[in-house]
Amino acid sequence: MTDAASRATPIIDWLTAEGLRGASRQEMLQGFCQRLADTGVPLLRFHLAQRAYHPKYGGIGFSWTRADGLSHEFYEHSDTPRDEWLYSTFYYMLERDVPEFRSKLTGHVLERFPALAQFKQRGATDYFALAKRFGDFADAPFDPRRPGEGILSSWSTDHPEGFTDTDLALIRQIYSHLALALRAASAQQMAKDLLQVYLGRDAGQRVLSGEIQRGSSRQIDAVICYFDLKGFTQLAEQIPGAELIDMLNDYFGLAVETIQSHGGNILKFMGDGILSMFDLGSIGEDATAALAAASALQGKIRKRNKERAAQGVPTADFTLALHAGEILYGNIGSENRLDFTVIGPTVNLTARISGMHTSVGRSIIVSEQVQKAAQPTNHDLVSLGRYMLRGVAEPVELFTIYEG
Repeated sequence: MTDAASRATPIIDWLTAEGLRGASRQEMLQGFCQRLADTGVPLLRFHLAQRAYHPKYGGIGFSWTRADGLSHEFYEHSDTPRDEWLYSTFYYMLERDVPEFRSKLTGHVLERFPALAQFKQRGATDYFALAKRFGDFADAPFDPRRPGEGILSSWSTDHPEGFTDTDLALIRQIYSHLALALRAASAQQMAKDLLQVYLGRDAGQRVLSGEIQRGSSRQIDAVICYFDLKGFTQLAEQIPGAELIDMLNDYFGLAVETIQSHGGNILKFMGDGILSMFDLGSIGEDATAALAAASALQGKIRKRNKERAAQGVPTADFTLALHAGEILYGNIGSENRLDFTVIGPTVNLTARISGMHTSVGRSIIVSEQVQKAAQPTNHDLVSLGRYMLRGVAEPVELFTIYEG
């Protein structure tokens, strides 16, 4: 067995164990760099970049240094590539389909790649980079708009002689095992991120933990919240499509952030509406949190409308209905298309209450069940009277939040 192979075997075994254990990328890379250094590789800095499947971030970068350990940063989606990326060794390697790059940090290479000049100023003497592309993208031509899956990694050292041939052989031998372990870890993170984005925090976590059988559900007491933009249908006929989407995202962003910051879970978007629920442990906690979210959202939308009006872009008001009761929360649908959602009379009655906004002339309507559950409350809940609602045998008293 060669020296590189004997030094590589323990690290490969450790990477396999960490991948099977489900270790995070942070844990894996911190341990990997430390073990690589412990074998005698004079590692000054390690960097790894990997694509992120996320609506806000297009990639993630991890950096390890001998002095500071591991850190990471996210790269936001952008239609205009940053110069830092265009003038990087990684972009050069992908564009020319070069799997390896090495430089002793001398000559014209320092002008071509500004980052290498910075590394040399910090004491680096040698730089080595590897690219590994995954799956269908492994043999496809590089497309900057669709970079695909893979990892890009670089190592630098401050040893006066640079990396030895044995050091580089060790890195090459380990690299595929590192890539496989990271691919497993990133797949788990990708599933978590996408399920949370598309299903919501609670539902996404439940699906990922195995609650995926059709019909599986649980009965809970919760507060249902239905948020809707007023006059959206009319606005949709007057505003160009792209501008309409921007407006919808603006208001939805405010609503989602406010609901989630008060402990609510977003269940689904329905056209210009949002269905959410508050399930914090007790119906009293749920009602208190829901009222706080409704009050905060009212103030935020008033402020945002002033800002949008000053910018000369369309504005919209909102309606919000709150009702509390027993719901069924779980998987509903067909064998090959499921929805993790809520059903039951409480959900139906919330929709009925939401339809009363025009009749009562208020943006926020709260059912008597929420009003009672929230007591005592700091909010001034004013009765709007008792109303007969479709499908309900007895009149229902409705309230609103008085803002002065």
